[in-house]
Amino acid sequence: MNTTLMGTILIVEDTPSEMELMSHYLKESGYSVISAVSAREALNIAIEHKPNVIVTDIVMPGMSGFELCRNLKKHPATEKVPVVICTSKNQEIDRLWGMKQGADAYITKPFTREQLVRAIKSVVV
Repeated sequence: MNTTLMGTILIVEDTPSEMELMSHYLKESGYSVISAVSAREALNIAIEHKPNVIVTDIVMPGMSGFELCRNLKKHPATEKVPVVICTSKNQEIDRLWGMKQGADAYITKPFTREQLVRAIKSVVV
């Protein structure tokens, strides 16, 4: 693995344009990016690759980002991996629920590159 990179980020997003934007921002900022288009796929990738941070959408077919967060925090291989929820759900109740599911940070769309990178940096120990 290339040690000059700042870490590996797993992006879980079912909208191609959003995935593209996040990948671009993170690669530009020096991160290595792996991606999943569903929460189930993300669970398997996270267990196998142990990314430094997971950025997930909430509204996805099948399992939601909230469920993904709960499952990640329950699994020994991924319980310590920080989760950043990135969603268009901008109500305070959504943010509180996200944090209750184990999310480490919560940002809303649309976001700037700075907001995304700041959220990731804030959860990496």
